[in-house]
Amino acid sequence: MQLVELVTTSESISRTRSRREKTALLSSCLRALSENEVAVGVAFLSGELRQGRIGLGHATVYGVDAPAAARAELTLFEVDRAFDEIAAISGARSNAARKHALGALLARATSLEQGYLRRLILGELRQGALEGSMHEAIARAFDVSLDAVRRAAMLCGKLAEVAEVARREAEAGLGRFSIRLMTPLAPMLAQSAEAVEDALTRMPHAAFEHKLDGARVQVHRDGANVRVFTRELNEVTARVPELVEAVSALPIHSAIFDGEAIALDGAGRPLPFQVTMRRFGRKLDIERMREQLPLHTLFFDCLYLDGEDLIARPADARIAALHASVSETRRIARLVTSDANAARAFLNEALAAGHEGVMAKDPHATYEAGRRGAGWLKIKPVRTLDLVVIAIEWGNGRRAGKLSNLHLGARDPSSGGFAMVGKTFKGMTDAMLEWQTQRFSELAIGQEQHVVHVEPVQVVEIAFDGVQHSLRYASGVALRFARVKRYRTDKTASAADTIETVRSLLPPL
Repeated sequence: MQLVELVTTSESISRTRSRREKTALLSSCLRALSENEVAVGVAFLSGELRQGRIGLGHATVYGVDAPAAARAELTLFEVDRAFDEIAAISGARSNAARKHALGALLARATSLEQGYLRRLILGELRQGALEGSMHEAIARAFDVSLDAVRRAAMLCGKLAEVAEVARREAEAGLGRFSIRLMTPLAPMLAQSAEAVEDALTRMPHAAFEHKLDGARVQVHRDGANVRVFTRELNEVTARVPELVEAVSALPIHSAIFDGEAIALDGAGRPLPFQVTMRRFGRKLDIERMREQLPLHTLFFDCLYLDGEDLIARPADARIAALHASVSETRRIARLVTSDANAARAFLNEALAAGHEGVMAKDPHATYEAGRRGAGWLKIKPVRTLDLVVIAIEWGNGRRAGKLSNLHLGARDPSSGGFAMVGKTFKGMTDAMLEWQTQRFSELAIGQEQHVVHVEPVQVVEIAFDGVQHSLRYASGVALRFARVKRYRTDKTASAADTIETVRSLLPPL
C-alpha cells in the first residue's frame, strides 16, 4: 500500500466524530493491506511507530527542511524500513545521522505525507480515541468476532499482532491466545472520580487503596525465572534487580503481579516520580544506582498464581491470592468500606504520607486488561493555576483550521515577562476551540511554522496533577497532565500566578 492511501484514511478519520464512520474507514484500509503490511498499518493508523521512540525530538523533526516530492510514491514498507534504520543509528554523530536519514525520507514524501510523518514520529496524530474503533475494525475487516479480538488484545497486549493473526488464521487463531508467563498483559486503567462520595455512589461497597506516584510494573515469575515489565510493556528486568530478588524470595512457583515500584527518602516518604524514573532509564552502573536510589515495590493485584489464570475472577479472589503469596509489607495499603467518613480519612492518610490520592475498586470487578474499566476509579485532589497563554499551535485532523495547543506561561516578576511551564490541548470543548481561534488570531504577533506567538494577555485556569523538574523549559519546571478548566476573562495577566508559585509546588528532591 502507498503511504498516501493510509494518510488519506487518517485525515478522514480525524475529521469525523462518528465512531461508526471511523470504524468503517479503518476496516476498509485494513482490508487493503497485504499480509506483511498489517502490523505497520495498524501502528500507523493508531498514531504510533512500530519501533517506538527512534531518537528524534521536536527540534530535529521540524528543523529538517526537505523539499516535498511532486508525486506520492512511498510505500508503507519503505517508510517502516526507514524508521528501522533510524532507530538503529547509535554512537558518535548519531544525531546528525538520524537527521540526515529523516531528511532523505521526507524528501521522498509529498507535502501532505511530510506533515503526517512529522506528527507520527512525535506522537501528535490526534485522531480521537481509536483503540475501541480499531478492535471493531479488525473484527469487521477480517470477519472475526469482536469479543475474540478484545480477548486476544487483552491477553497479547499488542494489537498489531492480534490483527496479523486475525488476517492469517481468523477466529481459530485468535482462540489460541491465552495468558502466558513472560508475555506482559496490557495493564488495566482507571476512570476518574471527583471524591470518595462520588466513588461510593458508583460502587456502594469499595476497596480503597493508596495511589502511589511511582512506576507501574508487572512482574512475572516462572520457577527461578523472573521478568519485570513497565506500563508500556517494555522489559526492564536488568535495571531493577531488587524487584527480581523480592519476587524470587516468595514461596511460590509461578505468578503475575501488578504493582508499583517507587523510590523513598530516608523517612520512608515517596520521592518525586522523576527520581523514581531515573532507575528505569539507566542501563549502566545498575548496582551503583541501586545503592544510591533503591526501589521499594508494593503490589496491588495478582493475575496468575501457580497455574491458575485469575484475570476473569472477581477482584476479591485475586486479592485473596495476593495475600496468600505476598506479605503485608509488599502490599499497597487497602481499606474495604462503604463508609464515606472512613474513606475520606483513608484519603487524607494517603495524602499525608505523600501519595497522590487513592484508588476505589469494585471488589467484584474482573481485570479488564488494556481498558479503562469502570471497576477502578482514581481520586486525586485537583489543583489549578491561573496562567497566561504565550503561544498557540494550529491543530490538525479534526482540529485543522483551529488554534489548539496552548503554550502556558507563569508570570516572572524578575524579568517582567512569562516563563513557559508546559503545553496542553486537553479539556477544550468545540465552543472553546472556536472562541480561542478567534481570540488568539486577534492577539497574534508572529508565527513560526505551526506556532502562533500571541500577546501575553489572556489568562487561563489550568488544572494539573503535579509539577516536575524539566530540562525542556528554561523555567526548569513543567506541569504534569495539564488541562484547560476555563478562560479567566475576569483576570488580567498581572494577576496570573508567578513562576515562584509554580516552583513552590515541586516535590523535594
